[in-house]
Amino acid sequence: MINPPASFRWLRRVVLLVLAVFTLTPVAVMLSSSLKPLRDVQGPWRWIPSELTFRPYVDIWKTVPLAKYFTNSLIVAGSATALSVLIALLAGYAVSRYRFRGKKVFTITVLSTQMFPGILFLLPLFLIFVNIGNSTGIALYGSRSGLILTYLTFSLPFSIWMLAGYLDSIPRDLDEAAAVDGCGPIRTLVQIIVPAALPGIIAVAVYAFMTAWGEVLFASVMTNDQTRTLAVGLQGYATQTDVYWNQVMAASLVVSLPVVAGFLLLQRYLVAGLTAGAVK
Repeated sequence: MINPPASFRWLRRVVLLVLAVFTLTPVAVMLSSSLKPLRDVQGPWRWIPSELTFRPYVDIWKTVPLAKYFTNSLIVAGSATALSVLIALLAGYAVSRYRFRGKKVFTITVLSTQMFPGILFLLPLFLIFVNIGNSTGIALYGSRSGLILTYLTFSLPFSIWMLAGYLDSIPRDLDEAAAVDGCGPIRTLVQIIVPAALPGIIAVAVYAFMTAWGEVLFASVMTNDQTRTLAVGLQGYATQTDVYWNQVMAASLVVSLPVVAGFLLLQRYLVAGLTAGAVK
């Protein structure tokens, strides 16, 4: 293995240091602001608070119903993730292992949906949900189930494509050996393919969860006071007379913790799931 020259190693360190500073500075600002009284945040900027206080972390649960928004986000993001993984796994397995009429058309159609900006689907989905509610009585607009279906349409195309590519990297000999042992397609998928495809499944789950957790545009239109999610609920810290910036920063850090913790815990599987299909 050829070692890079010393100048290249130093350049790499400098670039990584600059990127680290650029990435961590906003986090440091958020942390510093969340530990300040409101007068310090509204006044001239200072890194060290004049009075260190954890009061914003207590008040964020009282100023707005943050616990309710947190629950709504967990239900919506968790349900969208579970459905996305289940449907993408079945569809990806079919695309990877079977030949059927319209397979290429299906794959191209799935990928083509990623070419359009999401805002183009806002009005059509709104009209569809409202008309379904008026004609059948099924309340999709303003409900968590409608928001779950909305996020499912966002995450499914890429999830199917990524899982199909990952399953292509799993040898078909495993399927043939399972068939010899008397396993049917479903049993082969559950007992043989799923354990082998676990990194890819985790990568899809992380992608689907992050897509639903931080989305703002559709959540602001498709929800009401009872079904509002965290991404929209954070706007409640801004009133007509004041903006509680220290509470906004504290709430933003609290909201980010589940995603950051999950990403750090699953980082190894995420990287493996994103690269295995490409290597194949």
